[in-house]
Amino acid sequence: MPLDSRAALDATNAVTGIPRDAHGPVFREPWEAQAFAMAVTLHARGLFTWKEWAAALADEIKSAQASGDPDTGETYYRHWLATLEKLISAKGVTTTDTLHRYRDAWDHAADRTPHGSPIELRPDDFGN
Repeated sequence: MPLDSRAALDATNAVTGIPRDAHGPVFREPWEAQAFAMAVTLHARGLFTWKEWAAALADEIKSAQASGDPDTGETYYRHWLATLEKLISAKGVTTTDTLHRYRDAWDHAADRTPHGSPIELRPDDFGN
């Protein structure tokens, strides 16, 4: 689903610190854009306000800095993703256990996939 450019611009205006240029948010890797789009979509669906998001993201960044994150900007979307995971768990959309289960399954799928081939998640990736 393509991200509405207006929604992306609204997010960059509502949440300080988002890496951006004159046209809106910028991303170093595709996963950063995907994490951004997931948060924008969940906001649009009413799961959280931008004020709530900004507070949770600020807490995540402060915690990371206290643990030694050098805050050079390279880890911004790692904090964004961690905030997303925490909020959707707190809101009851999913559980932390389910998030970890899927993360581990994707890691398994990536490990068995030849470089350059699409990664496909299969039931046996869950290790049940």
